[in-house]
Amino acid sequence: MKTVVVTGIGMINGVGNNANDSFQAMLDGISGVDYITYFDASSDVVKIACEVKGFNPHAVMKSKDIKKSDRFIHLGMHSLKEAIIDAKLDISKLDSTRMGVSAATGIGGLPMIQENAERNSLGKKISPFFIPGTITNMLAGYAAMYFDLKGPNLSSTTACTAGLHAINQAVKTIMTEGADVMIAVGSESTISSLGIRGFSAMKALSTNNDEPKIASRPFDKNRDGFVMGEGAGAIVLESLEHALQRKAKIYAQISVFGESADASHITAPSIEGPVRAINAALNMANNPIIDYINAHGTSTPLGDANETKAFKTVFETVPPISSTKGSTGHCLGATGVIEAIVSIMALDRNIIPPTINLFTHDKECDLDYVPNKPRKKILQTVMSTNYGFGGTNGAIIFSKYSN
Repeated sequence: MKTVVVTGIGMINGVGNNANDSFQAMLDGISGVDYITYFDASSDVVKIACEVKGFNPHAVMKSKDIKKSDRFIHLGMHSLKEAIIDAKLDISKLDSTRMGVSAATGIGGLPMIQENAERNSLGKKISPFFIPGTITNMLAGYAAMYFDLKGPNLSSTTACTAGLHAINQAVKTIMTEGADVMIAVGSESTISSLGIRGFSAMKALSTNNDEPKIASRPFDKNRDGFVMGEGAGAIVLESLEHALQRKAKIYAQISVFGESADASHITAPSIEGPVRAINAALNMANNPIIDYINAHGTSTPLGDANETKAFKTVFETVPPISSTKGSTGHCLGATGVIEAIVSIMALDRNIIPPTINLFTHDKECDLDYVPNKPRKKILQTVMSTNYGFGGTNGAIIFSKYSN
């Protein structure tokens, strides 16, 4: 099977509108969480979220297409463009039938769904673009049309593991020679009254409205739920031969992943499911030494404790761990790609981003979470993990490429 490498990255979230700015903000311990501006949340139980700031969709899409599509598509296209430019991928000079896209979102066009539902309830006409503007695979569709990607066109909608699954699908496609180049992209934008109130009704969100900057605090004793984020990430993946032929910069090698299902509860996590996904990735890689783990670390009481137990079950000596959701909030279906990019950048730069807002020790979360300050460390192999509603789990391993 083909060896797969990473040659381009792009990212947008609540702390940066490109990969470098986002990663530096994470290293600097910046939180993008603030009071919601997209709708009036002043009387809501939850008044905070991690919104993207200063984003201009007209820089990446035509005005007519912006009107026809939901914000998750706009954000995804932004990260796709950055990743393609970063990879120096001149598609016009390559075989576009051997280039595809694997997209992900957890929910899809929720704001546009809400808008049209409200119009319908008032007896107003529904937009003819309501369906094509909101369905989850349309990010992959727009990506193919804008960037002339005529190869496999895939989409994953597996809650908060969707982004990681999109990468896995892309890797599998290249490994089995279904394409030479695949772009994995994950995007989410659900900061609407329907989205916030829906998760709030589940008691999943932090209600620390008085201190938004420290509301998202993975592994901290006083964590009280996750903070909704939005954003997108994109990764250019190529077969090693293809990347070497065009003399591309190689960020990392990736050929190892693990997937599993809890098969136990629609929202509450199990320990066994994550353990099997992590072990599957480690076994596929012949049990390498992992130097760093970018954890799912959502800042929920049950989730963080469960993930800690899973790591302690798998590893005799657990490597340093961090969660970057203190900075970005939880970007749902985009989080797998965003955090994979963070893992790749940590590997490339030999520095571990911190878990910010970790102030108070929790006896159930007693590992090395790299609290509050980044840590320089020579990294050879790193892992990223994600889990989602429905009991879907994933782990992926990146290693430095050496020819």
